[in-house]
Amino acid sequence: MNSLIVILGPTGIGKTDLSIEIAKEFNTEIISSDSRQVYKELKIGTAVPNDEQLTKVKHHFIGNKSIYDYYNASMFEFEVLDLLEILFQNHNQVVMTGGSGMYINAVCDGIDDLPTIDKKLRDDLVQKHKEEGIESLRLQLKMLDPETYSKIDLKNPKRILKALEVTIQTGKPYSTFLSETRKKRNFNIIKIGLQRERNELYQRINLRVDQMIDEGLIDEAKRLYKDRNLNSLNTVGYKELFAHFDGEITEEKAIELIKRNSRHYAKRQISWFSRDKEIEWFHPDKKDEIIRFING
Repeated sequence: MNSLIVILGPTGIGKTDLSIEIAKEFNTEIISSDSRQVYKELKIGTAVPNDEQLTKVKHHFIGNKSIYDYYNASMFEFEVLDLLEILFQNHNQVVMTGGSGMYINAVCDGIDDLPTIDKKLRDDLVQKHKEEGIESLRLQLKMLDPETYSKIDLKNPKRILKALEVTIQTGKPYSTFLSETRKKRNFNIIKIGLQRERNELYQRINLRVDQMIDEGLIDEAKRLYKDRNLNSLNTVGYKELFAHFDGEITEEKAIELIKRNSRHYAKRQISWFSRDKEIEWFHPDKKDEIIRFING
């Protein structure tokens, strides 16, 4: 049976380089499961593989959407499964790598079919968040869907907005759309988790932010500033610089916040992945061990 090799872990851990080495070892291609690298306008701030890396191994789902396109994990699942059917005709293994837990889960386990949300409803909720803050959204969700409210990450406005969108659009609680049933796949799934000592990871994140600044992240954010209210730009690395452009903080403070928020994001990713008992954990430098594990 064909195998999907999933290489996952927090931001800055070293997934890109290792994934290329693994893909070369198995003479295969790479699917990116990064919910922001799909947007062609977000290159520097999302640490898209550079031209040299992209020429070593063929990559998919890098820069294939626009920030103006509506895109979600359910759409990603559908498109990846279609692509895998094609790739498995020529490859026994395919590598998928990224840090977006929901996108990875969608491909590995399936995601419930959620309705398409009316744009005006989404815009109205985003405006409410902007004007009244996250607490207003929390209270609305608590009233409309207490079950989701009791389980959701109440610090994450995107999750709360999604739950409210579905609940209001359909008139049914978001929780009723979420099943525990895993969809069966016709391929093996091998999950490789990458981990480092926390201090080592944080140092790598800080250095990577400095590198992004050197590569022109500030200019990239300036080009995107006019579209700063798009959900796709509610992203670490951009929203801090938008606050700087608005005169709220200095450039130095924005860079400091990008580093801090990137570290916080990595911590949330680690927490998300730690719940998955199917993941086998390795240090990114242990390529030979990882290959032996994949080969079984």
